[in-house]
Amino acid sequence: MTISERAVAMALLTLIALGAGGSDRACGEQQVAGNESPQQDSGPAGDWAAADPDRSWTFPADHWAHRDFRTEWWYFTGHLECADRPEQRFGYQFTLFRIGLLSTPPELDSDWSADTLIMGHAAITDLSGGEHRFTDLMFREARRLGEFGRHPDPVIAWVRPPPGTGTLWKLRHNGDAFDLQMRDDARGLRMRLSTTPLKPRVFQGPHGYSRKGRDPGGASHYYSYTRLYTAGRLQFGPFECGAVGTSWMDHEFSSSQLLPQQVGWDWFSLQLDDGRDLMVYLMRRTGGSVDYRIANVIDPAGRVAHLSEDQWSVRSTATWASGRTGAVYPSEWVIEVPGERINARIVPLLPDQENRGRVPGAPYYYEGAVEVLGKNDERLGRGYVELTGYGDDNRPPV
Repeated sequence: MTISERAVAMALLTLIALGAGGSDRACGEQQVAGNESPQQDSGPAGDWAAADPDRSWTFPADHWAHRDFRTEWWYFTGHLECADRPEQRFGYQFTLFRIGLLSTPPELDSDWSADTLIMGHAAITDLSGGEHRFTDLMFREARRLGEFGRHPDPVIAWVRPPPGTGTLWKLRHNGDAFDLQMRDDARGLRMRLSTTPLKPRVFQGPHGYSRKGRDPGGASHYYSYTRLYTAGRLQFGPFECGAVGTSWMDHEFSSSQLLPQQVGWDWFSLQLDDGRDLMVYLMRRTGGSVDYRIANVIDPAGRVAHLSEDQWSVRSTATWASGRTGAVYPSEWVIEVPGERINARIVPLLPDQENRGRVPGAPYYYEGAVEVLGKNDERLGRGYVELTGYGDDNRPPV
């Protein structure tokens, strides 16, 4: 995934300033369909590795960092409820990003030397109380700030917390899946969760090669655990409880995710009550039209169907305008997959689930818990939607 000059400059300025770290689009009723994309040379810059459709995978080692690629993320979203009070419902997000600044370490014997950044994002949405809280942090990779582990060390990554908080943010492999923890006392957020697979790991694209445009230079390596049983503790403000639920995990790495003509993406991870899961990726152009789109259906046994463009459609039917950033996001959708008998309406469980961070100049984006409804508003499932690149000068730095 290509890091923009703006993102790298922002990151470096933030690190220097803090020492240790830390155009509106309205889709309306438009049918999201066609893919018109000029052929462009958009391979990875410098010596970074390119995504390879014939890549050999090795698990569990591939759960850890891939330093020859420029950008990587470990992404968790899920729906939780309090074990003793099931009416108390929450959505959550936990993400760790690895951002490569240099493909080889600098020849500089200094604690300020850095070739990699580690960034953390976390959010909890109180679905019963109608409130969304987000926190972020960013540090250079260094011994006392944050590090990416190496297999077989069970710690995949750790990073120090925001100021005033004593608990590290950490992602750990537990032998079957993942344990995660984060805390931000100033924002009143805390999670300590353990996950167990309910379905097998799946590749989001043939052999884990996920195209993001007609130019093969725009691609990533991408796999998911679409259903993880999740249990642990969660704190939101003064409220704390033991929590249980279901999560979705993505691990994606690349050196050229967004092509030059693309401004952002709309991503859906939907867990249907009948046991199927649906992943949708829409890569958008400046102006809002769709440049490229992919979708996969995972059956209850974990078998993946990679859908062709004529097998599915998605259209937005409403918008939501952020009073803080001015961005206008689509906020409801209809997704149809006739061959799978899917005709679903996707509705956010809370209108404002926009992530606005403390890191200066960082992009903002929408990460929202959603419900999947049928023709007669019967519940078909739930999931998450991510919307990036909306608003002015807000292209993701990937």
